[in-house]
Amino acid sequence: MATIDSKIPEGPLAEKWSNYKAHQKLVNPANKRKLDIIVVGSGLAGASAAATLGDLGFKVKCFCIQDSPRRAHSIAAQGGINAAKNYQNDGDSVYRLFYDTIKGGDYRSREANVYRLAEVSNNIIDQCVAQGVPFAREYGGTLANRSFGGAQVSRTFYARGQTGQQLLLGAYSALSYQVHQGNVELFTRCEMLDLVMIKDEEGKERARGIIYRDLVTGEIKRCSAHAVVIGTGGYGNTYFLSTNAMGSNGSAAMQCYRKGAWFANPAFAQIHPTCIPVHGDKQSKLTLMSESLRNDGRIWVPKKIEDAKKLQKGEISPNDIPDEDRDFYLERRYPAFGNLVPRDVASRAAKERCDKGYGVNNTGLAVFLDFKYAIQRLGKQAVADKYGNLFDMYEEITDVNPYENPMMIFPAIHYTMGGIWVDYELQTSIPGLFAIGECNFSDHGANRLGASALMQGLADGYFVLPYTIQNYLADQIQVPRFSTDLPEFDAAEKAVKEKIAKIMSINGKRSVDSIHKELGHIMWEYVGMGRTKESLETALKKLDEVEKTFWSDLRVPGDAQTLNVELEKALRLLDFIEIGKLMAYDGLNREESCGGHFREEHQTPEGEALRHDDKFSYVACWNYQGEGKAPELLKEPLNYEYIKVQTRNYKN
Repeated sequence: MATIDSKIPEGPLAEKWSNYKAHQKLVNPANKRKLDIIVVGSGLAGASAAATLGDLGFKVKCFCIQDSPRRAHSIAAQGGINAAKNYQNDGDSVYRLFYDTIKGGDYRSREANVYRLAEVSNNIIDQCVAQGVPFAREYGGTLANRSFGGAQVSRTFYARGQTGQQLLLGAYSALSYQVHQGNVELFTRCEMLDLVMIKDEEGKERARGIIYRDLVTGEIKRCSAHAVVIGTGGYGNTYFLSTNAMGSNGSAAMQCYRKGAWFANPAFAQIHPTCIPVHGDKQSKLTLMSESLRNDGRIWVPKKIEDAKKLQKGEISPNDIPDEDRDFYLERRYPAFGNLVPRDVASRAAKERCDKGYGVNNTGLAVFLDFKYAIQRLGKQAVADKYGNLFDMYEEITDVNPYENPMMIFPAIHYTMGGIWVDYELQTSIPGLFAIGECNFSDHGANRLGASALMQGLADGYFVLPYTIQNYLADQIQVPRFSTDLPEFDAAEKAVKEKIAKIMSINGKRSVDSIHKELGHIMWEYVGMGRTKESLETALKKLDEVEKTFWSDLRVPGDAQTLNVELEKALRLLDFIEIGKLMAYDGLNREESCGGHFREEHQTPEGEALRHDDKFSYVACWNYQGEGKAPELLKEPLNYEYIKVQTRNYKN
């Protein structure tokens, strides 16, 4: 069995990162020019990493599946980014951000990685301000911030409009400059289809390149480098309906997994509580409404079941229900945090009310997010100044005016906390392969606090990977650049072409989307917000059936040697099916509830998540064993030295 070395530095928690940087190996400026790095993905993590590595002097090849760098999540995600600057003097600190993140993740993440994230958070804000990101500011010119779910302090910095998009524009401008300088080569409309590994002089396999498809011409191409970095986001689109952009996929991670990179904690997927509910069966994605809305909107359902039934039938409107007949269930259940409980808690509480019949949509699957009280307190203009763009978009989609009627929201798949296993250096179990941002598992545990995704992606790209990758590359200076004519590239390209040919030859009757929707229904029904041993076992059987349907009845029109979006989707669908199986395996193994993983057999009398720290305080690392075989489980123990592991409490 493989041994797991997380490479956590010795010494006190607050000194680990400083000590690491003080003793790491360096690559001098002249030698950096001799070293090539492939960065796959150009979202926040990939773009910031490529820009920074290029600025340092490395020769970077950055791959992007769109025609320009993009972010994965919904454009409606007004969002924000966390940092421990304590602008409001409300008691925030690096330690508090670290602790809130560990607690929010239900004690299933590494202390050292999370503390480093909290430690560099302030640098991210300074970096982005310097890049011209238009953060909101108070009257006096200081940066404005607010609270997001799971925190009692204001540490979330935001830009007017879409914060993630503004942060990406900052990273993209830095990336574009490095492209102009000749330090970064940008490969647009290209998708990684395989990882190439080459043995070194000692017989150790290292990541040395990729096979990719030019999405415009259909041509299969090769690219080599001294190291490969994947920053390709999460796998939420396994569920088909999610808050992710349609092109978001877990395929690069799965190619690495099949080559020996461990996949960690796949069952930990986040359900975001503030999404516009599903409407009909023609949707291709779900619209995420910013969590910032929970600062001022109050969440409720009717107290009386008869009122809920009348709402579902359209016999009454929400404004017909007086305040005394409204159940502000989050405020009732979690007095200390109220509407600002973490996402997993808020989502399950909404599910519980809807399961009991109190849902307010015609489907019974929605709760109200009401701004009546904020408008009474602050005035309509003040609310419009904060959330006007979100209100406008909500009205465009639903034809309901949120100033006059409550919004309707329901949880949906959002961020995935599982991903490729990495050590403290962000290196995977494959030497020379690094994973950053949502693509790796490292910083969030079983649940992510709001506004922490942007923090992790940019922290990894700007302030962590550029240091840690040098520790690896310092020993690679004498290694010459690799020819893509090597037999390892031949074999990888041949395997990719054979796979594509096999898919194109099926010639069945089912479209890619129809099979993907079937997969999504299985995942939501059996591997969704509430899981049981029986549901997960059923999921594995049904996923095998979906895979058989894929190989027997899929139809991909067109040609493989040209632009073919359906072929792109088919290749990704195959990976989503395998991710679904990994999630079910992991969920079955983890016989406890924590964060986004809720086994209904393991809950407190009050319906809260019930962890079993004596049995499951570890990172579950899944090791690929070959096609058609169950993966091998490896365990990385989680040892907490600096915090006390206790049951999460948001009530007082």
